Amino acid sequence: MIIKEERIGGQRLILGDCLEVMPLLGKVDAVVTDPPYGIGVDRAMAAKSGQSQNAGRIPKSTFVAKGWDDSPINKTHLDQMSAVSDSQIIFGGNYFPVPPARCWLVWDKKTNGGFADCELAWTNLDKPVRRIEWMWNGMLRKNGEERHGHPTQKPVGVMEWCINHLPKDATTILDPFMGSGTTLVACEKLGRQGIGIELDPDYFEIACKRVDEATRQPDMFVTPPAAPTQGGFEL
Repeated sequence: MIIKEERIGGQRLILGDCLEVMPLLGKVDAVVTDPPYGIGVDRAMAAKSGQSQNAGRIPKSTFVAKGWDDSPINKTHLDQMSAVSDSQIIFGGNYFPVPPARCWLVWDKKTNGGFADCELAWTNLDKPVRRIEWMWNGMLRKNGEERHGHPTQKPVGVMEWCINHLPKDATTILDPFMGSGTTLVACEKLGRQGIGIELDPDYFEIACKRVDEATRQPDMFVTPPAAPTQGGFEL
């Protein structure tokens, strides 16, 4: 069910469980998302087994407050995302049971510590592997971009880059794990319609604020996105 909904600029933001909401949406052109990988669980299991608690993992304290990432997505999520869209870009695809892919999108974070140097996004796009360098290393973040409290926030520029790899006619983009709203901010900046679903009310409010701010700083060279339309049931 849809608990709450906001329409801001060309974006539609929904508070609810994506497994309940996605069947209500009808078809979209693409899914672009960064879902839970199960990193929190992975780290807890390592601690129980006596393994190092710092072996390139995000500190447990990052996840404890909300239990974020306790449950990674499963085949049901993947099947629903495939059912509602023709194109998919899914960060953390190396953690999930996805089909072989010709095109992986590689984000080189330019790190110099114990964290992963790159993050991988699985796609079903018919093009070669692509890579972007975008520094995101502690306080050293390209363009000094602000963090908004979500433990795995992606840079807006990286999500814009991902979206630009979609077919040109992919105008309506769904992010079932919206988090703090980066995908929808990127959609607003690129003149594409976005639909974001988020289960946590605090992150939902942060996403609404960020998208609202993006509407106040339009790119003069980009046509603003039209208001998103509903392809399924209206609730």
